[in-house]
Amino acid sequence: MGKANREAFLNHLAQKSGRPRHQLKDHPFKPINDLPHTTLAGHSQDELLDIAEKNSTAVHVDFRTTTKDGLADVLNQYLDAKHTQNLLLPTTDQWQHFALANWFNDHQSSAMLWQPDATRAENLDRAEKADVAIGFADYLLAESGTITVATRPGQGRAFNFLPQHYLSIIPKSRIVARSTQAMDHYDADIKAGRLKTSNINFITGPSNSGDIEMVLVVGVHGPLDMTYVVVNDL
Repeated sequence: MGKANREAFLNHLAQKSGRPRHQLKDHPFKPINDLPHTTLAGHSQDELLDIAEKNSTAVHVDFRTTTKDGLADVLNQYLDAKHTQNLLLPTTDQWQHFALANWFNDHQSSAMLWQPDATRAENLDRAEKADVAIGFADYLLAESGTITVATRPGQGRAFNFLPQHYLSIIPKSRIVARSTQAMDHYDADIKAGRLKTSNINFITGPSNSGDIEMVLVVGVHGPLDMTYVVVNDL
């Protein structure tokens, strides 16, 4: 919704309700506490890693840690364990950042790529056919075991949700306390022009669905399972 449409819509609501528009400048938002900034504050990166592992495991995530040197082996073992037939990979320079350029070159000929210049239908078709997707997350929230992934041309929204099995690579340095810190980073990147995105996905492991008899079923919606691989890049 554009600004003009938004203002017209809000003015219409105010008129129909018979009261003036609420103006933020006259009623500034005042938080009732400072928990968004103080929760898990003061923890070292190692401590945040331990908290993130505990909370990720609690939401049925397969949580792994490795180094840049060991990352390729972790990915190969994962592909073998999943008996991968149709692999989906993002188009991104993150492969070079994680010293995976050679690994990517070895696999791209047999893998499907989420292509920035492909049509929406083409990329959706690739994601639907993929039994495994390996992608990159921006942040890992220690408080909830949530990864955040901004939609980009080389790793679109459906990349994260349509494949059967999903592995996300996260730098240890990108583990933050909670959503507040992640959104502060996103806000700075967007304002500085470093990030342009249509949405930011918050993904807390595979879906957890319970019926009326309290029977929990994991992976009903989206990937059947999720794996986080935290890379010690410090």
